[in-house]
Amino acid sequence: MPVIGIMQGRLSPPREGRIQSFPVETWEEEFPRAREAGLDCIEWIYEKETEERNPLASDEGIARIRELAGTWSVGVHSICADYYMTEQLIDARGEVSRPNLRHLAWLMGCARRLGARYIILPFVDASSLRRVRRSAALKTLLEMILPEAERSGIEIHLETDLPPDTLIKVLREIDHRLIRANYDIGNSASLGYGPQRELTLLGEYIGSVHVKDRVLGGGSVPLGEGAADFPLCFRLLAESGYGGSYILQAARGADGDEVGLAARNRMFVLGHLASLPT
Repeated sequence: MPVIGIMQGRLSPPREGRIQSFPVETWEEEFPRAREAGLDCIEWIYEKETEERNPLASDEGIARIRELAGTWSVGVHSICADYYMTEQLIDARGEVSRPNLRHLAWLMGCARRLGARYIILPFVDASSLRRVRRSAALKTLLEMILPEAERSGIEIHLETDLPPDTLIKVLREIDHRLIRANYDIGNSASLGYGPQRELTLLGEYIGSVHVKDRVLGGGSVPLGEGAADFPLCFRLLAESGYGGSYILQAARGADGDEVGLAARNRMFVLGHLASLPT
């Protein structure tokens, strides 16, 4: 059976109207909610705004996460490091921030103690690499990260808005088993990146998938209502040999229906995967 999980916070009402944030008051409750929705795992969020209240930052908190994961059979295999959306690893001048790099090394240690397998670094929106200076610094950043990644055994998955031809060049130059790409179905659809070209180029380097739908050039919409070609995406992922998890990061629905929506989105993914040729 495929592993289907959900982005943390999607099983709680939005905080302050935000689509995505760490659910400070309800993070413990999301484990039984995930189990009720039939989900296998939760992708943890670590962000600047709530870092002092995030249990990932302490040994006691990590122990509590592991306890809840075991109780409800809902794993935490990954961390979405939204912290670096604001505390950027590559600044506007195209220089690597050494303080933030040290913070990332610390976060890798937290991930290792948690038992997570990978950290997603989001280079989109405010931290976009589409400016030439920033994209040129990505290889340097990865070379600086690699020694700590090897010590901790934590994979780094890059979520970027770079054109596939640019991203594949960096991945091939680094060519390391711990440096992978995150494929966000909705973000690619919004950017107009065709899945045939993108997944053919990046397929062997894809380590994780975010399941989302967006309109072309616009925001998130319910799965199946935007520009994403889900049948083609799932087929190409399967043909590339992808065997990782599918993390639901879909548009929010009505407050109070978080579990029901997650369960329906899970069935959406399962339906597409079941229809793949064998």
